Amino acid sequence: MLQLKDYIDHTLLAATATEAEIRNLCEEAKEHGFYAVCVNSSYVSLAKDFLKDSSVKLAATIGFPLGASSRPAKIQEARTAVSDGAKEIDMVINIGFFKDGKYDEVRSEIQEIKKAIGNKILKVIIETCYLTDKEIAKATELVMQAGAEYVKTSTGFGSRGASLKDIEIMKKVVKDKVKIKASGGIRDAETASKYIDLGVSRIGTSSGIKIISNK
Repeated sequence: MLQLKDYIDHTLLAATATEAEIRNLCEEAKEHGFYAVCVNSSYVSLAKDFLKDSSVKLAATIGFPLGASSRPAKIQEARTAVSDGAKEIDMVINIGFFKDGKYDEVRSEIQEIKKAIGNKILKVIIETCYLTDKEIAKATELVMQAGAEYVKTSTGFGSRGASLKDIEIMKKVVKDKVKIKASGGIRDAETASKYIDLGVSRIGTSSGIKIISNK
């Protein structure tokens, strides 16, 4: 049976993150048995070294946190992250394009990044704080159509993080076809458990140690 630690992507994405803090993040993930660490793409090589000889997966963010980078830039960033050692990619959709109804462009960008990373896991952040309920459902549908493995709620840098309502909407769309990652504002075991009960497969948080300590 899975424990709370098995759901956690131990995360450090702050602009001020230092090499020492990335090392500490990785050491904590190894010590507590978290599923993965999630870092900005510039720190993938460093984190890979710190995680060697461990079972902890390494995830990198792409187009983070705004999602507004050009498509070629996102694709190259994803390729580089995988080359540097990332096993999972957490990309942000172009939210402005989505708001403009450019659904084909949003979908095809996801498809191209998935193609660029091959068999590595792709999680797609739709940044639910900026979307209506109807838009959350539509964005989730696009992610599913594009062939990503996960749809993810938030960067943690928007106006709010995940909500239980977000997950209910997303789950209704994907059913069991695509996994869901909840991220942003999840800081205790009770809250994390509620998300898991709704069907979340992964939780992105910088509060992983607190979550498993208060279970």
